[in-house]
Amino acid sequence: MLSNKLKNITPSYTIGISSKVAQLQEKGISICNLSIGEPDFNVPIKAKDVAIDALNNNKTKYDSVSGVNELKQEIIRKLKDENNANYDLDEIVISSGAKHAITNTLISILNPGDEVLVPKPYWVSYPEMIKLCSGVPVFVDTDRKNNFKITVSDIKKNISSKTKMLFLSNPSNPTGAIYTREELENIVDICIKNNIYILADEIYEKISYEDDFVSIASLSSKAKDITITINGFSKSVAMTGMRVGYSASNKTISRGISTVQGHLVSHPSTISQWCAYGALKYCSNDIDDMVKIYKKKRDLAIDMLSKINYIDYIYPKGAFYMFIDISNLKNKLDYKDSFSVEFCDKLLSNNNVAAVPGIAFGMDDYIRISYACSEENLVNGIKGIEEFVNSLL
Repeated sequence: MLSNKLKNITPSYTIGISSKVAQLQEKGISICNLSIGEPDFNVPIKAKDVAIDALNNNKTKYDSVSGVNELKQEIIRKLKDENNANYDLDEIVISSGAKHAITNTLISILNPGDEVLVPKPYWVSYPEMIKLCSGVPVFVDTDRKNNFKITVSDIKKNISSKTKMLFLSNPSNPTGAIYTREELENIVDICIKNNIYILADEIYEKISYEDDFVSIASLSSKAKDITITINGFSKSVAMTGMRVGYSASNKTISRGISTVQGHLVSHPSTISQWCAYGALKYCSNDIDDMVKIYKKKRDLAIDMLSKINYIDYIYPKGAFYMFIDISNLKNKLDYKDSFSVEFCDKLLSNNNVAAVPGIAFGMDDYIRISYACSEENLVNGIKGIEEFVNSLL
């Protein structure tokens, strides 16, 4: 018999889409895949060189549970210089990707039945991670007029005696929205008053186009104390398959995270960690170049989507997604359970374009596309969306 925890876990929509895309591609059908949030860049050469040197120098033995010290020190420098947040070595834990860092955090902090506030729309894995760690996700409705950014009013409506944590994706996946300093200060204030931890998922912080990014932990010593900052290298330097993320938190939480990790995986791959060290140490120009290209693709996507009737979108100031409002087409398409799933299924089967249904993010009137792909794929994919929309009219 399998664990009862699995009974309430929703299968990944993105994996389901990937399976359908693979099946079509096996039949020789060309697919414009706008569903996957993976950079179409390769790991920068200087970062790879550091990893290769580490391998050649046999840095392949067991290391510290919390991560290679040189990488941790470079992360501390980065957090201080770029985020204005000061950390000690024992407040950083390197994990096998940001997902792993989040899971370690939840295991370390949550007791069975503890509630976690999850603003909608949310990244697909948040609710399932919380449930797997014996917590209860509490979905918080947010306002489209505020680009779906959570407010103090939204939080107050959902706080209970069991509220333990708030998830905050900034920049947001799936909307690309970015919080201002004032917005974050207000959120921190209510969380401090109610003894609520903030899990600040800042994995997209490097991919910010217009506003100066503000890290929550930089706001004050009290803000830092209640915040667990999650970051990593998958999005900023295209190290998706190398699985390196990290958490920055107070000493007590960090010690708990390290204890959990020590028993579950020992530590992340040492070679991957050295690659991450190389990325932080030598590849800032590569990152800047990637962000410039993302911005160009974002502007292209906005220009094309703006010309399609009956749809709208959240204007993204960061990350590499477009969250597209398809609600005006609801009466144009027959569906049984989920409008966005049916929309994406038809879009894939009729026009060979893969997108993620909004229900995966808790918003069934939307779909998400990624522009972290080739420009040709992006253009052809949006053209396919336009053709499909027009076919429904």
